[in-house]
Amino acid sequence: MKKTLFILITILFSIALYGCSSSGDSDGTGDTGSEDKPTLTFGVTNWTSTVPPTKIAGKILENMGYKVEETNADAGSVYTGMSNGDIDIFMDSWFPAQRQYIEEYSDSIESIAVSYDDANSGMVVPKYMEDINDVEDLKGNEDIVNNEMFAIGAGDPAMQDMEKVIDFYNLDIEMTNSSEAAMLAAAEAEMEEENPVLFYGWRPHSMFDKYDLKILSNEKVTAEKGLFDASSIHVIANKGLEEKAPEAFQFLSNWSISMKDMEQMIAEIDGGADPDEVAQAWIDNNQDKIEKMKNGN
Repeated sequence: MKKTLFILITILFSIALYGCSSSGDSDGTGDTGSEDKPTLTFGVTNWTSTVPPTKIAGKILENMGYKVEETNADAGSVYTGMSNGDIDIFMDSWFPAQRQYIEEYSDSIESIAVSYDDANSGMVVPKYMEDINDVEDLKGNEDIVNNEMFAIGAGDPAMQDMEKVIDFYNLDIEMTNSSEAAMLAAAEAEMEEENPVLFYGWRPHSMFDKYDLKILSNEKVTAEKGLFDASSIHVIANKGLEEKAPEAFQFLSNWSISMKDMEQMIAEIDGGADPDEVAQAWIDNNQDKIEKMKNGN
């Protein structure tokens, strides 16, 4: 009798032990093996257009079982980080303005998707400057903006192209380079007084929701130099991403988002909304689109 009882207890203990082991394998997340997925690092610049797509993609990848980190840096450092593998993904690469980085690091980084098209950038003025509509209109009138253009960091490729635009038209204008926030603060101070002001701008950006602005056309320099033509925004990745994280690579290769959605989210964040909450709201409202990006449909 004691022997029989001992055998029965042993069997029941084995069954319980097996059950605990099985439940530990699945961990209830529905994503088996997720602990084996690598950490993916996003490069994040201080541009407002970088935040929404980075937050959205990061949250989706976390839901797919990846660990996600962000590295904040200027554009040049982001591309250098991607080239040496310290950064895996950059969601906000402007073509053709940042083409030089793709060319420089072509052995180690690549464009894997177009996020959205027809993003424009260039010299911006308020619409109340009715006589200034093309860059050429500034020639001989530089003094109305105090011979100054507020701009972002001098190391940005777009600012290097802007110098070429100024030289092309032989404008007597100096760029005052600073951060995006400082540039906008300086421009806004002038616009609040309805003073003429010249600064760098791009779409998507909340500045176009807040103020009546126009991007100056530059037909001559665009035709001859190809500068500040309409841009497309690309997702850039280290060439090792496909092997490192194939599911993430497939999802990001099918990534896209609309200009309208981008400007709405940027405006919400600029208005004080939490970027994570804004990103989550987009995810909640676009589940069908996300599934298609994941599945490659």
